[in-house]
This record gives sequence, C-alpha cells and structure tokens, in this order.
Amino acid sequence: MWELNALVTWLLSKNSQQQLEGWSARSFRRATSWCWNVEPTVQVTGEVYDEVQLDGMRLAGGWWLLIAIDGITGNTLGWQWAGSENEAAWTALISRFPPPRVTVTDGGTGLQAAISKTWPETAIQRCLKHVQRNVVTQTTLNPRLDAGVVLLALVRALLAVTDLDHAVKWLADLSTFKTVFAERLNAKTLADAEGAVRPRHARVNARWWYTHYRLRRGYKLLERLARDGHLFTFLDEQFADFGPSRTTNRIEGGTNQPVRDLLYQHRGMPSDHQRRAVEWLLFMRSNRPAPIASLIRPEHWQPAKPVIVATEETPGDYGTEITIEEGLATRQGWAGKSASGFTTRRPRNNLYDG
Repeated sequence: MWELNALVTWLLSKNSQQQLEGWSARSFRRATSWCWNVEPTVQVTGEVYDEVQLDGMRLAGGWWLLIAIDGITGNTLGWQWAGSENEAAWTALISRFPPPRVTVTDGGTGLQAAISKTWPETAIQRCLKHVQRNVVTQTTLNPRLDAGVVLLALVRALLAVTDLDHAVKWLADLSTFKTVFAERLNAKTLADAEGAVRPRHARVNARWWYTHYRLRRGYKLLERLARDGHLFTFLDEQFADFGPSRTTNRIEGGTNQPVRDLLYQHRGMPSDHQRRAVEWLLFMRSNRPAPIASLIRPEHWQPAKPVIVATEETPGDYGTEITIEEGLATRQGWAGKSASGFTTRRPRNNLYDG
C-alpha cells in the first residue's frame, strides 16, 4: 500500500518529517502508524557463496546487530538481533546459509566458535586491518622496548603483503622475532620479589606473571593466526578464481556506515522503530528484494485486539488491608508540616482577590 511505500521512502532519505511534501508530520505519522508492524525478511536461496563477510555492531539501547553480506556484490544476506555478541547469536545467523568457500571476519566474540561448528569446511580470512589495530593496542604507536618497535614494524608490514613469496618472508620474520626476543617474551616477575607491583591483569593469588604481558599478548595473536592459517587465505591458489578480500572494508563501509547514518538522520525514534528502520535498509540492499506490498498481511493493518478474559470476583477477593495503591497507607514523617502542625507549603495566590 502507498502508506508503506511512503514510510520506506522517508526512512531511506535524509529528510525530516517536516520536510515531506504534501504532508504534515502529524498526518504522516498517523497514516503510517500501522506500517511499523510489517517485518521485512530476506529469503534464503540456498546458494553457495564464494565469500561471505560477517560483522557485528553495537547500537543504542544495548542491542547488537549481526550482519552477513555477499563479499563479492555487497548484497545483504541476513541479519540477527542479539543482546550481546556471542556464539549462540552468530550460530543463529550463519546456520541459515550453506557453508561458503571463504568467510572474512574481524574476529568478533563467539564468531570463531560458531564458524568452526556450523561451517567447519569454510576457509577463514581474518581482517588484516583489525589484526593490525589489535596489535597496536598492545604495543602502542610509540613502544619503549626494542622488541615492541620490531613487532610494530612487523604488523605494519602485514598490509603490504600481496603475493605468496612476500607472505613466506613475513612468516619467516615472525619466526625470527620469536627467536631473537624469546627471553623478553618469556620474562616473568615473581610476586614476592622486591619492588614487584601486581598489574591489573594478574590474578590476586598469582605467584608470578609475565613481565612484558602486552608485548607477549600482541605477538601471541599473530602467532595463533599464522598457525591457524587465517592471515593469508586471500593468497590461496584454490580461491584465485574470485580473489577473497583481506579486510572487512566492504561490510564496514558499505553496510555498517549506512546503518549509522540512517540512525543519525532519523534520531529520536523509539528503540523498536530504530530496529525496524535498520531492517528496511538492509532489506533494500539485498539481492532483488521482494516487492514491498507483498510483505503486507491483514494482521499488519488490522492488528488483533487483545482478548480480555473476564474472571468472577467473589467477596473474598476484596481485602480490608490498607494499601498504598488506594492512597490509604499510613504516612510517616512530617509530610510537609512543621512541628507546630501548620503546613510549610506556600498557599496559592488567589487571582480574583483585590
């Protein structure tokens, strides 16, 4: 119906309701009030995709939006609302689709476990830009240790890898780093040592901790991804026919950013309207979305009225207790009166006096 088309057109525009032609804001809201009941959904086709990009974003109100897109075309495949980013939420999303050949992720919480169980044969490419950010978080941009300087240079060179020969050299440099700085990486501080200060990451009852914990943590991230083969999947010859992405830039800039823009342009909507607006945006970005009118059902514009079940009341249901709901509870304290018993509130002015 035309009301739903008007609502979706407005949601995907930058205009406020006051800028709509031929409408007042109030009449527009009244005419389209039933349209918020229509829930857009993307039909699962069963197609096996070459590349699927996955990402989650946290929105206002504590909601998490998990999104899956076709990594080649950028079309929306599906989405999942969740209270937090976890394995169960990711499993609920990716279990709708056949396992793709490659999935590109940023390593979100619970995502690795969900992929391992649901798509065990799918190759994983970790977003190299996120890997770089995660390591820089540990080393900082101005590391004080010589090992930190070398590790920072190593992770910065990660994005410059463009062929297999360069990848082999980078992995060799990572192995060399472990050999040269093994003593620094494995250095420990004893809790009972003179002048030892327990860091925040150490357990209260820990007898020792790694002295250069952040340096070790940054290195271990690279070591684990290299061991699992998640750094250079985009260079694997078996995927040369389409060339997998090495970052999640397509979903970050092509999907997540428009979602943020929409919520900013139409800020002030209730939480349930915000979620519905995001769903319409993602739906319209899917491959060949169904006609909007085909999604309308009679219950959308004529919602069923709530059924009120009449119960027989007996005299026993009425108590004689004093209740706060009836305003009959015993009050304690001065309740606005002074010690002499007179009210301390200022009397109202009589506008008709004098």
